[in-house]
Amino acid sequence: MPRAYQWADGSAYVNHVALVRKARGAEMPASFWTDPLMYQGGSDSFLAPRDPILMADEACGIDMEAEVAVVTGDVPMGASPVEAAKFVRLIMLVNDVSLRNLMPAELAKGFGFFHAKPSSAFSPVAATPDELGDAWDGGRVHLPLLVELNGRPFGKANAGVDMTFDFPALIAHAAKTRPLGAGTIIGSGTVSNKDGDGGPGKPAGEGGVGYSCIAELRVIETIEHGAPQTPFLRFGDTLRIEMKDKSGRSVFGAIEQEVKQS
Repeated sequence: MPRAYQWADGSAYVNHVALVRKARGAEMPASFWTDPLMYQGGSDSFLAPRDPILMADEACGIDMEAEVAVVTGDVPMGASPVEAAKFVRLIMLVNDVSLRNLMPAELAKGFGFFHAKPSSAFSPVAATPDELGDAWDGGRVHLPLLVELNGRPFGKANAGVDMTFDFPALIAHAAKTRPLGAGTIIGSGTVSNKDGDGGPGKPAGEGGVGYSCIAELRVIETIEHGAPQTPFLRFGDTLRIEMKDKSGRSVFGAIEQEVKQS
């Protein structure tokens, strides 16, 4: 799948939104809990699941964002969430690569992401909803999203937990003023879980479920130590994103990428 008619990425896990905005010193409006965020990304140059992430400069703040995505059929304009649920055709994983250090200046312009969102990579396999069995409830995938950084566990947040807006809600949001062509990809946004006590989440090495992007860990480090300690991705770093069913079998195959200098 080198390209698609449309790639629109939501931000369904509001815990993630709150953390990354905190990192930028930006206040989170209350409306973010009731009205989903979404940006329209480039869909003409997707990366294969094992393609390298090519960047000219580490100073861009290269980050991974492990997500779930759905591929839709033809969605009519103005479809309700109930109607939108009928148009989910396929489910897969995505690494929505982000350049964190480019985001503040772009967002300050008031016109959204462009340079900060380079090509995304998707899993080698897309599954139909019925293939997930009871892990798919019609709107969410109730399985851990496994993230490794340089061969070590980094995150295992459950994609079915803390998802404020499910996929039917995201699809309906995208179709509010336009129809969606068959083959449209809708992303969940970075999968993010809170702690059982409502806190922002702990690193995997400290008994938590960890994170699906480096930015969240850096926020926690800033809260605890006064400054981030984990760098963004550097040339030579490797990452792996995968989801396994209850029997331990890989559902979508793995996204395996290395960061390289272009």
